[in-house]
Amino acid sequence: MKHHISFTINGQSMELTVLSHQTLLEVIRNDLRLTGAKHGCSTGECGACSVIMNGEVVNACMVLAPEVDGTDILTVEGLSDGEELHPLQKSFIDHHGVQCGYCAPGMLISAKALLSRTSRPHEEEIREALVGNLCRCGAYADIIKSIQVASRARR
Repeated sequence: MKHHISFTINGQSMELTVLSHQTLLEVIRNDLRLTGAKHGCSTGECGACSVIMNGEVVNACMVLAPEVDGTDILTVEGLSDGEELHPLQKSFIDHHGVQCGYCAPGMLISAKALLSRTSRPHEEEIREALVGNLCRCGAYADIIKSIQVASRARR
């Protein structure tokens, strides 16, 4: 079955026709060609596909595309302001929060959601916010440090 949906993604209004079984992740990657959110586990366990939908972090692999109608979505591509990186992105680069890079988009999205609610999170709050994101390289200490530094330079 086909569904006509309209939503906002990274500040841009979108109208698409999607199939009932399509996921938000498939729409983002295949239809919109935004490749930051990654296919990982496809079961909502790894966080590689994390996006912010209506202010909450969701696993895009677990959201059916028709459910997106009327929502506001932020992907990792929407963090930067044109060519200017978001403070989180800068901090991840400067403090080695990115190793292989596979988990980075999901980590950045979860960190962005955290900093939207808590201006200066403690380490335990950061750990809690990242609980749904797995890093294959084990760069958790650098990721946490990157988020702490970015919290001091937020925009």
